[in-house]
Amino acid sequence: MIVDRYDPINLFEMVPKLKLQFEPELAQLDRILDDDAIFERVKAELAKRYPNSARLGRHSTPVEVILRMLVVKRLYGFSYEQTERFVSDSIVLRQFCRLYLEPAPDDTTLIRWANTIGPETVAALNQRAVELARSLKVSRGRKLRVDSMVVETNIHHPTDSALLADGVRVLSRLLRRAKKALPAEVVGHLDKEEVFRTRNRSVRRVSQQLHRIARRKGEKARKELKEAYRKLITITRASCAQASRVLKVLGGYADDPGAERLLERFEHFLGLVEQGIAQATRRVLHDERVPAAEKILSLFEEHTQILTRQKMGKPREFGRKVLIDEVDGGIISRYEILEEVGREHPHLAASLEAHQEHFGRAPELLAGIGASTHSRTSGWLKGWGSNASCFQRAANPLRNESDTKSRGGFGEVSGFERGSRGGSAFSRAPLGWIAASITAKKASVDG
Repeated sequence: MIVDRYDPINLFEMVPKLKLQFEPELAQLDRILDDDAIFERVKAELAKRYPNSARLGRHSTPVEVILRMLVVKRLYGFSYEQTERFVSDSIVLRQFCRLYLEPAPDDTTLIRWANTIGPETVAALNQRAVELARSLKVSRGRKLRVDSMVVETNIHHPTDSALLADGVRVLSRLLRRAKKALPAEVVGHLDKEEVFRTRNRSVRRVSQQLHRIARRKGEKARKELKEAYRKLITITRASCAQASRVLKVLGGYADDPGAERLLERFEHFLGLVEQGIAQATRRVLHDERVPAAEKILSLFEEHTQILTRQKMGKPREFGRKVLIDEVDGGIISRYEILEEVGREHPHLAASLEAHQEHFGRAPELLAGIGASTHSRTSGWLKGWGSNASCFQRAANPLRNESDTKSRGGFGEVSGFERGSRGGSAFSRAPLGWIAASITAKKASVDG
């Protein structure tokens, strides 16, 4: 059963000699998180975990504790394990999270609750934070900075062999679950055809052989590598054939909730594994170049994209590109997970419209990086009755530095335009939710 909060205790008064208090960031967040609209939205989302979570079952970790611990995790960049440990060990964080003298929830508990919060709720929380910032006059919407960033997804470095091995491992696990879910007579019939056979050891053996060959050079090594990949693809196809056979059988038990869930997972992963087989066949066996847009990089975060960033030592990143709108006061007023990898300026009009909706005015100062401040921006702003100044950081800062400095307001804009994203507590916590929003947008099934 969903529980709102624990009975309040002031831990600071229990140890007055320590003179404990919240740091400014936590003090600001403490005020924001007391908002009833935020609390009720998160509570409604957590209540969807099971059909009767709101009224039946043992008492859950309180909604207030879950929300505040997740904010602490995002604010400080902790892992779930670190969040559990640091909150448990710190009197200040215990008081902030309203945990008081109760035991801290396990990291796996936090993970399960965090996965329950969907992207719509994340966006609503950020929207409410913007409204509160405006009402508290933290931001008046006078300045707007449009920027983009890459949020990496939580995947290992993508390779075709790892993708195929993951496919066999996941399908084998689903086959074991299907064996337990189906009637004994059906299982006995399918066992004769070795439908439930797991091929994890075969894949592990071939993968190890493949990795040893990959360290060698020469024409002989390339031929042996192709042969090892051919074996790996054959094993993966055999697992797909087994899964397809079980999928047809599960279709006759769609009325059973357990069988229905298994059916959905088989359909989800089977298509991805078959796509991985086709990709490995094209790239390795046929030496064909596969466009980045057609590649699958992970079975569990299938929405992951290849992003070329040209960073020193890290020319490519794997994740999603996110557009960030930041206003004065360090508030992230809007974010958008971009569907395509490319320039940001086509999305600038949407940023300006959202700013107008939030603050009832166009910005007096617009700053951006690269192409985000497009030449048509001034025209858009004038259409809203604004004479805002537009500043753009060039790809090569030295190239247009003299031109930029000669324009009025350079001293005012330089700090804002080059400022650190998420400089305040109001923005840093919502920004941290973006990674969770990306994962929840196309949530992986039992990764």
